[in-house]
Amino acid sequence: DGNLGHHGFVDLVDLLNPNDLLIFNNTRVIPARLFGEKETGGKVEVMVERITSGSRGIAQIRASKSPKPGSRILLDKDLSIRVVDRVDDMFLIESDDDASLAMVLQAVGHMPLPPYIDREDEDMDRERYQTVYSEREGAVAAPTAGLHFDQAILNTLRDKGVNFAFVTLHVGAGTFQPVREDQIEDHKMHSEYAEVGADVCNQIREARAAGGRIIAVGTTSVRCIETASVAKGWIEPYYGDTEIFIYPGYEYKSVDAMITNFHLPESSLIMLVSAFAGRENTLNAYQAAIDQKYRFFSYGDAMFIS
Repeated sequence: DGNLGHHGFVDLVDLLNPNDLLIFNNTRVIPARLFGEKETGGKVEVMVERITSGSRGIAQIRASKSPKPGSRILLDKDLSIRVVDRVDDMFLIESDDDASLAMVLQAVGHMPLPPYIDREDEDMDRERYQTVYSEREGAVAAPTAGLHFDQAILNTLRDKGVNFAFVTLHVGAGTFQPVREDQIEDHKMHSEYAEVGADVCNQIREARAAGGRIIAVGTTSVRCIETASVAKGWIEPYYGDTEIFIYPGYEYKSVDAMITNFHLPESSLIMLVSAFAGRENTLNAYQAAIDQKYRFFSYGDAMFIS
């Protein structure tokens, strides 16, 4: 209805009801940025978008000249990767020797902080840029709404009778890309891997039967649940890639409320929020946040929309 309130995050406990179901994205951020050199000496930066098998992955590569298939990129600790092929505007890469790509990233990778955080990554980011419930490695960006939760808040919510469900969506670097097309519907979303298990579908049905709300924590949880929702109020297990693009005009099928940070203008994420809350309500909320000097983006403040 457009009503705005201002709270500390711990007040979320008072805004939720017994039998509400919070849906968390349990993806875990991998140290997906690699810095290396071509065999000719040129500097190279690699951002692994996803690991596709033990030794292979899809990556963005930044270099003065685009690398050719077969070329090697030399990394620290005598490790290296090889460019196998070009895949659209990305590259298929492969770790050399016997090391898995995950092992290479853990050994010499850097945490992929968002592009608007203007500092080098630090060792503490390997834990600080994770949610307390993260489990499934594979994201190159954190589902940042979840960063507000600590174990104490989770325990208090559970004691109140709020239930938890966990989905997986491995967030890709494309989450930061603005929508540049004149016609919104022409925008092509990046593909990300998503999982919604049968247990989550059952939890959603049970929550509805008990009068609870389905509350997505973060836009990635929203996209996960809505991908698996085949009709209004009906959800089925889902395992696979999703390119769902939610913008004004979209009719939500499963999500009743959401917790989300404040997003970049012209991003697909703010359009997802507008599709849920309405454009005018969203703009009013953002203006109020600016007036109150709230922090925006990944390490910033959040809003609860119901």
